[in-house]
Amino acid sequence: MKHLNLFPLFFVLFLFTSCKKDKDNPGPFAGTTYKILGTYNDAGKPNYLAGQDNISPGLQGFINNYFSDGRYMPNTNPELFTNPEIGDITITQPTTIYVTFVYQNAGTKNALAFYTYPTNTPPATATDIEEITYIFPNAGNSTPLVPGDKVKIGEFNVGTSIGFVLLSDAWKSQSKSLDDNAVHYCTNDVLNPEKDPALKKHAVLIKYPNENKVLIGFEDMDRERSDCDNDFNDAVIYCTVVS
Repeated sequence: MKHLNLFPLFFVLFLFTSCKKDKDNPGPFAGTTYKILGTYNDAGKPNYLAGQDNISPGLQGFINNYFSDGRYMPNTNPELFTNPEIGDITITQPTTIYVTFVYQNAGTKNALAFYTYPTNTPPATATDIEEITYIFPNAGNSTPLVPGDKVKIGEFNVGTSIGFVLLSDAWKSQSKSLDDNAVHYCTNDVLNPEKDPALKKHAVLIKYPNENKVLIGFEDMDRERSDCDNDFNDAVIYCTVVS
């Protein structure tokens, strides 16, 4: 499995709260511990934002065009699905990583999170993911985030890789809380729930060479469902690496 080395494009953790997934949950991530980088307001906006990137008109226009609603990407951009690279970051020198939110067009209230693993032993199943840390509690429909909002997710050492996960409809607006049992869609294709290997990809990589950025676009619905639109615009982020 190849991993996208985002140097020099893209950036330990100060974990304030944590919870253990309900041990009665039969899902594939039943043994995973869930944490969050800090507190958030009633709308799910982090109180730990690390400022805001400037999303240029050029980049905004590119995103609006590329991630247009209903664009069936397996047909319009088949190269995205044959690309062996995935949206994980491989750390090759001590690095600080930031994640920037740039777009969403989701119908559900999704959360975005990350996990780490030793680079030389990538996960084969969900049981290999010991810990997941929320980045953006509410990054989906009715998100309080604006394009450019960014979070420092931590400082990482050589030999670590970082994967990302979209938790579908995990933000619960009434209780102002997160549902760890939500369906997980990961940048590691092998961890995703579809049985058909050709449909397991839930994160595509789109280069924006004008600003030397690589965007990661997520699809938040089971791709084996006939009503999945496969437009991969349910959350769009990029990462910044500072070494």
